[in-house]
Amino acid sequence: ISLDIFLGEFRGLSSSRLFHASNTGSTVRHGFPYQPSALAFDPVQKILAIGTQTGALRLFGRPGVECYCQHDSGAAVIQLQFLINEGALVSALADDTLHLWNLRQKRPAILHSLKFNRERITFCHLPFQSKWLYVGTERGNIHIVNVESFTLSGYVIMWNKAIELSSKSHPGPVVHISDNPMDEGKLLIGFESGTVVLWDLKSKKADYRYTHDEAIHSVAWHHEGKQFICSHSDGTLTIWNVKSPTKPFQTITPHGKQLKDGKKPEPCKPILKVEYKTTRAGEPFIILSGGLSYDTVGRRPCLTVMHGKSTAVLEMDYSIVDFLTLCETPYPNDFQEPYAVVVLLEKDLVLIDLAQNGYPIFENPYPLTIHESPVTCCEYFADCPADLIPAFYSVGARQKRQGYSKKEWPISGGNWGLITQITLQVLYKLKTAKVFEKSRNKDDRPNTDIVDEDPYAIQIISWCPESRMLCIAGVSAHVIIYRFSKQEVTTEMLEVRLLYEINDVETPDGEQVPPVPTPGTGSNPQSIEKMEDTMFCLLSRVKNSPLKQSPGYQIELVIQLVWVSGEPPQQITSLAVNSAYGLVVFGNCNGIAMVDYLQKTVLLNLGTIELYGSNDPYRREPRSPRKTRQPSGAGLCDINEGTVVPEDRCKSPTTKNQLNSLNPCNLLFFLINTDLFSDVKDNSFSRSRSSSVTSIDKESREAISALHFCETFTRKADTSPSPCLWVGTTLGTVLVIVLNLPPGGEQRLLQPVIVSPSGTILRLKGAILRMAFLDTTGSLVPPAHEPWREHNVPEDKDEKEKAKKRRPVSVSPSSSQEISENQYAVICSEKQAKVISLPSQNCIYKQNITETSFVLRGDIVSLSNSICLACFCANGHIMTFSLPSLRPLLDVYYLPLTNMRIARTFCFTNNGQALYLVSPTEIQRLTYSQETCENLQEMLGELFTPVETPEAPNRGFFKGLFGGGAQSLDREELFGESASGKASRSLAQHIPGPGGIEGVKGAASGVVGELARARLALDERGQKLGELEEKTAAMLYSADSFSKHAHEMMLKYKDKKWYQF
Repeated sequence: ISLDIFLGEFRGLSSSRLFHASNTGSTVRHGFPYQPSALAFDPVQKILAIGTQTGALRLFGRPGVECYCQHDSGAAVIQLQFLINEGALVSALADDTLHLWNLRQKRPAILHSLKFNRERITFCHLPFQSKWLYVGTERGNIHIVNVESFTLSGYVIMWNKAIELSSKSHPGPVVHISDNPMDEGKLLIGFESGTVVLWDLKSKKADYRYTHDEAIHSVAWHHEGKQFICSHSDGTLTIWNVKSPTKPFQTITPHGKQLKDGKKPEPCKPILKVEYKTTRAGEPFIILSGGLSYDTVGRRPCLTVMHGKSTAVLEMDYSIVDFLTLCETPYPNDFQEPYAVVVLLEKDLVLIDLAQNGYPIFENPYPLTIHESPVTCCEYFADCPADLIPAFYSVGARQKRQGYSKKEWPISGGNWGLITQITLQVLYKLKTAKVFEKSRNKDDRPNTDIVDEDPYAIQIISWCPESRMLCIAGVSAHVIIYRFSKQEVTTEMLEVRLLYEINDVETPDGEQVPPVPTPGTGSNPQSIEKMEDTMFCLLSRVKNSPLKQSPGYQIELVIQLVWVSGEPPQQITSLAVNSAYGLVVFGNCNGIAMVDYLQKTVLLNLGTIELYGSNDPYRREPRSPRKTRQPSGAGLCDINEGTVVPEDRCKSPTTKNQLNSLNPCNLLFFLINTDLFSDVKDNSFSRSRSSSVTSIDKESREAISALHFCETFTRKADTSPSPCLWVGTTLGTVLVIVLNLPPGGEQRLLQPVIVSPSGTILRLKGAILRMAFLDTTGSLVPPAHEPWREHNVPEDKDEKEKAKKRRPVSVSPSSSQEISENQYAVICSEKQAKVISLPSQNCIYKQNITETSFVLRGDIVSLSNSICLACFCANGHIMTFSLPSLRPLLDVYYLPLTNMRIARTFCFTNNGQALYLVSPTEIQRLTYSQETCENLQEMLGELFTPVETPEAPNRGFFKGLFGGGAQSLDREELFGESASGKASRSLAQHIPGPGGIEGVKGAASGVVGELARARLALDERGQKLGELEEKTAAMLYSADSFSKHAHEMMLKYKDKKWYQF
């Protein structure tokens, strides 16, 4: 439905790491994290972390700073905890494993892991500036982990010690742990059943126990440590005074209906999370997710912001996974001053500005909208024209929504790489469904049996970056051609059909196609009515009202295949557009069609078998032979201004008696092509076929699988190259069609294009995937193209003269080269590749790519000033071959074909780069270029940057005098081995991580930056040592002087009596 164009700088993965890269985090991933499950934020470093259900870890800093890591186990991430401003992160996984990630290196790696054997992890808490991590379990116990050594302390809080001794029931899993903001020695523990315990760490006993009837989902402190708030499963919030455990200080039902009789409000959905944030100047913020009334069926998920007496309910597009409030201070015992809320949704990331009225959202700078509609096709272009990106950016900027927050994006940590940014940026979005009329009620919706996807889904993209011409093929067998313009235009839409009369359908003689009516001549109404009986309505039809087209890509032509004789049109399997020739060609399993989009005429309309002529290797007969054929150039006839078109000629099952005023400049057409329709099943010929004929039915359904416009030698006797089209089929055949183009300028619009088969046939094993051409130096010969120019601005006389003289841009071999060695054709199929010398058509190189598998994608790309063939096989291997010799360069196992999404989206491009859709929401980018990999370390951005931790809040004179400020705790004294002893070895197993080794590798590869930092540190140390030496020398001199003076004084007063002093 939509086509997104992205700007991408580079990313990477070396060929040596290609085998295991999917498990090391050395690749770069873009898009929204698939199936997110956890969220964390470092308020000092300004870094955001997201964990997923597949064990992935995505880290986001300032726009352009992103990082992807992967846990080897693939278990779901249930919680993330930053070591604030320490460059480290703790992840808790569903397989009861804790991991410590080192973020101080460009490629984060695991330093330590701790696997719990007997208990399941449910909640973790790491106090600010503490090295002791509290871990709550499903059994209700709390263990304490030293994050430096990643070992367990012998100090354990058992559930039966925490709750009332008289209680006979288990309190349930630990759902919350936090220390009192004003007293680190008091730990608040929340159990799922509704019990909350304030535990004294020093005395090892419970100070207070708070009980509630409803289950608890989350707990949050007021910064003064005197109150805390709990969210419950019945949609209520309870606020408790710390020293009043008997009953809540206040109970709130944010979305409950208040009853007049003073009864309790009706129960609501659970409040899954609540946060309690204070401000110096005003009322505190209470922010919560969930809690809606049960009668709000179908209402979207909401985030509720309660500030004083006002309550704002913010609706979200997807379910809320988690949210965090961003505050000015990292200290929990100070006024929090919240300024934004990060909301992690099931398929989106939203930041809400709390400082502005109405709580507007921030404009998200990350490319997280790849999955806005399901991705069905990807193409990757490198080395595009320099003016292309600014052009897309200028038209794409107009598509941006209004009403965003005016503040800068608050997640601003990290630094970009030295050479370039590893980033992806959305430039422009095109919605192709705008041209069709959408169904308005259920009865008009297309049957799901017709297509298994959205009827507007894009299957194939053909794009010419130089001319900016774009062509797409949709799942409903429609083709749309777009032209790029910076001007806004309004186009008159008209649907015109070509209807062929079908006679004697029940006879084996086949069908007869009469000449197409020309303007001014009538058509037989009876034939129109007969055709209507055998044709179904279109799934969607083109709008017949004027269409306003914004700057950017604007529709030039629409082609739609329709149902015939109860059968749907076959999906389009190949597509190509050429701006220099003004042609678009497409094919399916029934045949091929070529359209002149400048003259709006059909040039070629043949079944696949008819392309062979008498050279068919299978000796097949056409399924529906024609008695008469259109001359070349016949098809949809021209409609000029002022031409009277008979009303019956425009009749169709979807547009009856519709005729609008015609504007030849802006007219859009439907080109209906009977050769591309499915074969008629219910006839005597198909029922009476012998078994021998049926056995080759698959061969008769030969599909067009590859198309390539070029300027090359079409026959062996050719002495100069000429424009032509090379056609590849699923049976491994390559056929060549000659194009005879009229001169440029006005003559191009008046004279017809002549299309004729050349008779050249080449054979390969397997379906043809890709074709390209090289000159004698081994350089790629690109297809001819026309430079882009603005078509919606009237040209002056000088421009018209230039247009007449303009020649298509192409690379032709020089006349000094020998005719027998002018060009090489490179053809890649599912099984093998061949290099064929032209015009002699001799196969000079041949390579069998795979015997046991098949090639999914093959591309001829440039790499390190040379050309190579890159292939991705269904068995997961990435292979490259030199050209023209087809010598194997690389063969590594990278990715098995686990689903069709990978096969549909994998593509190569120049400079040793490739990408594919690794999940429904993420693009994986990789490289197989050694040169790029050597520079990769410098390309990567840095997540950790040295930042000073903000000063702790001032306790004040009276609080310091009377002890009213925050109470610190010597946790080492409590949790260290000397005080608490060793933990049981069977409880958890310590696993050293590869982070140390990775850190050494990172330091070695980023040697320039590391040496500079080391040199600076040594200089600082030397300077301090020098200053210390000077001070020591001065002290020695002072000591000597003092000793000398003391000795002199002793001698002076040695013999004197006390009364002589």
